[in-house]
Amino acid sequence: MVERAVIWLLGVLALPKVGLTSVFLISFISATLVPMGSEPAVFAVIKANPALYWAVILVATVGNTLGGVVDYWMGYGAKQVFAAEQEAAWFRWLRRFGAKTMLLAWMPGIGDPICTLAGWLKLPFWPSVMYMAIGKFLRYIVMTYLLLAVPDGFWHRVGQMLG
Repeated sequence: MVERAVIWLLGVLALPKVGLTSVFLISFISATLVPMGSEPAVFAVIKANPALYWAVILVATVGNTLGGVVDYWMGYGAKQVFAAEQEAAWFRWLRRFGAKTMLLAWMPGIGDPICTLAGWLKLPFWPSVMYMAIGKFLRYIVMTYLLLAVPDGFWHRVGQMLG
């Protein structure tokens, strides 16, 4: 059921038809606890229209950061509902380094939970958002640069294998 919903959503957000809207929505959704990556969408739109490079990077950063903000508020709300019995070592680590830990919000697998834990621990909101945005922005710059460095022939062969 969930798989059908994701396939439907991706069909609705077909990149050639929607472009920046797709990048925003996919980046937003992928920053929540839904397991999907936004890099393929970012790369596809930039590859199709290099003139949109900075617009795509900024839209993806805003969408991904807002998704991280949703994670933060989910954690904040959960803290209000559930009392913490005992803090794990990494909770102490997050408290120790504070909002700066949000620089790691871009990391696959741990970035979204870090945003949620930041809310749970009530780390300062605006500094958390600022560091989150910086980390996510740098991730998109590096990932796009690396993907664009791969020769076009490689991507054509990948497209032929998939399609």
